[in-house]
Amino acid sequence: MPRQRSQISEQQTQELQQAFASARDGATRIRFQAVRLYFQGYPVAEICQITGCNRTSLMEWCRKFRQHGAEALTDHRGGRHRARLTLAQIEELGDKLRLYTPRDLFRAETHTAGGEHWTVEDLVRAVELWYGVSWQSRSSYTTLFAQCGFTYQRTEKVYKSRRDRDVSEFEAVVEKN
Repeated sequence: MPRQRSQISEQQTQELQQAFASARDGATRIRFQAVRLYFQGYPVAEICQITGCNRTSLMEWCRKFRQHGAEALTDHRGGRHRARLTLAQIEELGDKLRLYTPRDLFRAETHTAGGEHWTVEDLVRAVELWYGVSWQSRSSYTTLFAQCGFTYQRTEKVYKSRRDRDVSEFEAVVEKN
């Protein structure tokens, strides 16, 4: 025999509707809508079909709503790329990146031939050195560059087979002409 659903008050229904209207995150809106439909008496299978959730999640959301209200249905995940540096540290990092070049920090072990410009690989090493922080994603470092006020530039092309003696002879010929 199916269990009888508990009812929620009109005030709680309005709270769910207001929370749904003010939410900007799609997943959060789905949770509000699914819980509201559940307490309005819609069949669980139909709610799952409408919202795309599974029965277990729906029951968990309803339990959380009964215990803690609509606030419990909002997304509280930090994500794996959450901020690991404070705003002050990011500002300090930007200052350090302007003050030092990769060559100053890593000598000849930079990712550009001259070591004059910062690359993502050099930034990874610098952040690890200065703050002991690392991310798994390369995009986290490009975002960090943007937060520090840096823009994307193409890397310089350096031919490893190039001989310095040949280059200096060529430059001497160009100067004479």
